[in-house]
Amino acid sequence: MFSLDISSAHPLTAYGWDEEFADSFATHAGQDLLPGRIVRVHRGRVDAVVPDGDDVRTVSADTALVATGDPMRVPCTGDWAVIDLENGATDDADGVVRSLLPRRTAIVRSSSSKRSEAQILAANVNHAVIAVSLAAELDLGRIERFLSLAWESGAEPLVVLTKADLVDNPAVLSYLLSEAEAAAPGVQVLAVSSETGDGIEVLSAILADSTSVLLGQSGAGKSTLANALLGESVQDVQATRDQDGKGRHTTTTRDLLRLPWGGVLIDTPGLRGVGIWDAESGLAQTFSDIESLAGECRFLDCAHLSEPGCAVLEAIERGALPERRLESYRKLMRENQWMLAKTDARLHSEMRKDWKQMRATHHHMQERKRGGPQR
Repeated sequence: MFSLDISSAHPLTAYGWDEEFADSFATHAGQDLLPGRIVRVHRGRVDAVVPDGDDVRTVSADTALVATGDPMRVPCTGDWAVIDLENGATDDADGVVRSLLPRRTAIVRSSSSKRSEAQILAANVNHAVIAVSLAAELDLGRIERFLSLAWESGAEPLVVLTKADLVDNPAVLSYLLSEAEAAAPGVQVLAVSSETGDGIEVLSAILADSTSVLLGQSGAGKSTLANALLGESVQDVQATRDQDGKGRHTTTTRDLLRLPWGGVLIDTPGLRGVGIWDAESGLAQTFSDIESLAGECRFLDCAHLSEPGCAVLEAIERGALPERRLESYRKLMRENQWMLAKTDARLHSEMRKDWKQMRATHHHMQERKRGGPQR
């Protein structure tokens, strides 16, 4: 029978198991069920690590019992699951997922399609590592977009400028670091090189004994960085295109990997589209400098366009705030509001459909009671 012991010697501790998760699992104890952390998601099943004596083993589990139409409740890499290996085994799976334990954090974006649906990228994450390649022009707007997702999730963001060995001039590297720091107030920014090892030790110390996720575009060097952090070549790596520094999707699944010094790392496929999903608080933290200035504007409803006494525009005039940053703020706020409006419209449509169905069912029952026509 599985023990809820959470000592450092517990086999799942290295994967993030702690007292809070043990408490969540307590209601399932004594039912021949095991907790497992999902390390990879397949169609209709997951791979998860479960306790096996003093060690762990990886098992496959069918997800039919927890499959729902809600994209926010589907099993995700990083989730903790209640797994039954005594019942439900099939030719394709060792057991079945009975339920998911409550999530602490979740990295969520709008789906790559134009539909107003969410997609969970990783769950129960402590650090969101935003990888940005220095092999291409620094895209500050994309950094701000990723930061908004990270802050909204509840995880702590960290910006990592990869391929720093390609920047020969220390003054240029220092400038790029300052530019990234200006776009990420309150966030640590590191320059690292998986090729030379520069910065890897510092990053490793930050991520130790926690769950981290790598986020970024294809070609950002995530898989190479993952290998450097793991100390071995676990993730496949492909060359980027010389003309734009972009790469193909080397990583095709979200894999949870155990780090040698403690903690785990989730490597994700490159993200071409990073849609904002209900990220109001995340945007407020990403643009905390603008939000702070807005509190000093003369008018409470200042739109920061041409109003007198606008502290935001005054900051731009004196060079304290880049105009580019205000434009990025406006763009992401508009996108977030559009997504919320679209989501509300979809939910309203679904509620109206449910109401019509309920009304038709009620009418049918009333007809039956009166002995009237039945369809």
